[in-house]
Amino acid sequence: MLDLLTEMWSFTFMRRAFVATTILSASVAPVGAFLVLRRLSLAGEAMAHAITPGIVIGFVTTGLSVMSLLIGGLIAGVGVAILTAFLARRTILRSDASLASLYLIALAVGIFILSAAGSAVPLKSFLFGSILGIDDASLILVGGVATVTLISFAILLRPLIVSTCDPVFFEARTRRPWLTEQGFMLLLVLNLLAAFKTLGTLMAVGLMILPATAARYWANTITGQLVLGFVFALSSCWIGLTLSYLFPETPSGPAIVLVSGCFFLVSAVFGPLGFGRRMRKSAVSKEVPLAQIPQEERAR
Repeated sequence: MLDLLTEMWSFTFMRRAFVATTILSASVAPVGAFLVLRRLSLAGEAMAHAITPGIVIGFVTTGLSVMSLLIGGLIAGVGVAILTAFLARRTILRSDASLASLYLIALAVGIFILSAAGSAVPLKSFLFGSILGIDDASLILVGGVATVTLISFAILLRPLIVSTCDPVFFEARTRRPWLTEQGFMLLLVLNLLAAFKTLGTLMAVGLMILPATAARYWANTITGQLVLGFVFALSSCWIGLTLSYLFPETPSGPAIVLVSGCFFLVSAVFGPLGFGRRMRKSAVSKEVPLAQIPQEERAR
């Protein structure tokens, strides 16, 4: 086993994959944590599909250029986010319904353009990414997005916490609360674009949401969720890449997301805020008479 791991590290593409996923884990961890806390997990999946037409147009016009994919996906994602906010504020539809409608339209447009152009883009690479074939430009993109994300969270962390915990108070005390919302959505789009090159459109959100939801079962503070989310994401990437090397028929992107899924399931069963908490409360309630339990505990 040790010889296999040593051999794995001798390949340049494996070292690149480990570096890229390590940087990506640090970038997506805070985004995923706030997606879960703000109950926007499905919005992340919707935005992953909403950037499809921009990426497809960039590919059809200039090929697999990182800059064209970045610009196209960024324009599509930001456009859908702004239009969603506009429809939610000016029409009867809520933001979830507006986003669902727009991302379905965007996904259909992207697939239509790809089919009409007769492109020979490998569909498997488009859907599941190509982490083992990441180049210098993609590595720079991941590093740049991570830098922008971490610096932005250093600025937006306090407003995001307040708007997540008490949105009414935040809107009453802030002149432009939508700036925080749109800033967060911009960071979401940027991280989806960084994850697209490595994990593909279908797997990009997995590394955001699954470690964050797993961390939610262990930590009841935002700091704890941020740290644990990063640890789970990083562990998922390293274990998934190792498994994909040991078993060559295993695709790297789905392997990483499946490991994240295992962390989620284990956390849901054994985490102190998961099923374990309910089972312990049930056992205590059977052992202690109801009259001896304080009223506060009974209310919980």
